[in-house]
Amino acid sequence: MTDIRHDEDLHRFSLPADDADAVLEYQLFQKEDGGRAVDFTRTWVPPAARGKGLAERLVREGLRWAKSEDLNIQASCWYVAKFLRS
Repeated sequence: MTDIRHDEDLHRFSLPADDADAVLEYQLFQKEDGGRAVDFTRTWVPPAARGKGLAERLVREGLRWAKSEDLNIQASCWYVAKFLRS
């Protein structure tokens, strides 16, 4: 199974899928209280690769990373928000 790549310069996690990468994009920012936060803004999986759990793998890795960095987690992306509610 292919490993997920984290490209900090592009603010995204990616996973090769068919002819394009499946991606989880995020933005980092400082909170008013000085703490650091991340907003997961978008997940995308190429149509031919959907239904294989790629987006879930990306989200779980992104959340694991955010927790390890002690970031406050937000989700503008509806798919990521589902994981934060459960």
